[in-house]
Amino acid sequence: MRRIPTCVLGDFGPPSVRDGHALDRFVQIGSLTKVVTGTALLRLAAIGALSPDDPVERWLPAAPGTGITLRHLAEHTSGLPRLPPQAAGRDPYVPFDTAALHDVLSRLDSVAVRPAGQQEEYSNLGYAVLGAALTAASGTTYEELVDAYVLGPLDVTEISADPDPARRLSAPGLFGRARKPWTMSGPILPAGGLWATPRAAADLVVRLLVERRLGEPAPTWQRTGPLHWHNGATRDASVFAGATDDGRWVLVHRLGGDPDDTDLSGIEVLKGSGRGR
Repeated sequence: MRRIPTCVLGDFGPPSVRDGHALDRFVQIGSLTKVVTGTALLRLAAIGALSPDDPVERWLPAAPGTGITLRHLAEHTSGLPRLPPQAAGRDPYVPFDTAALHDVLSRLDSVAVRPAGQQEEYSNLGYAVLGAALTAASGTTYEELVDAYVLGPLDVTEISADPDPARRLSAPGLFGRARKPWTMSGPILPAGGLWATPRAAADLVVRLLVERRLGEPAPTWQRTGPLHWHNGATRDASVFAGATDDGRWVLVHRLGGDPDDTDLSGIEVLKGSGRGR
């Protein structure tokens, strides 16, 4: 059986690192990026730079009359599809560049698969649009935005869109060579393009969900009973992060394997960490 490089951190004790994973190397965190983007939305709203109920066209050259607000984008109720229409190939987001984003915005009414606000539809495209709106409202790049309003205030440093290649860790491929990860820069970055060391990702989870340093969790987090959680997956990396209302928390990152197994592993760790409490 193939052994999957895995890193598990939580409130249960020392981290577990096995099969070639590492605590201090940067790994792709996929859609866990979205919680950073959603938190930035709340932070900008708190200082009056925007309102979550602003229509998209207030900040972007989008087709008017869609009814899509920033809140809809954050809560996955925008009616936009999961992927940009240009996404294709083995490295699917490469075609989704700035020109492609503007093309989507110009016909946002026809790209949407249902009216806004009616039904939840998980959307990477929606978070790409949200990220573009936030950078427009703040007058900064995405990295400047999240550093200033999220990562800096949380005192989390080892999260980046473009870490030193020498510190990156990717899934092993044929003959043990590292596989090339998906390209997640450009407009798709706010939806899933950040890299982090597992230690930094764990700090993010604790400081947002357990310590609540920036207030109530962003609407990006999924809620299941007493658990706030989010996951993420790229070509060869997957992550599950969550915390319960009583302070138990976990972060699981794996290089390869089935992302569903990563989620299940995180849930099992949380169940185990609650014994005896």
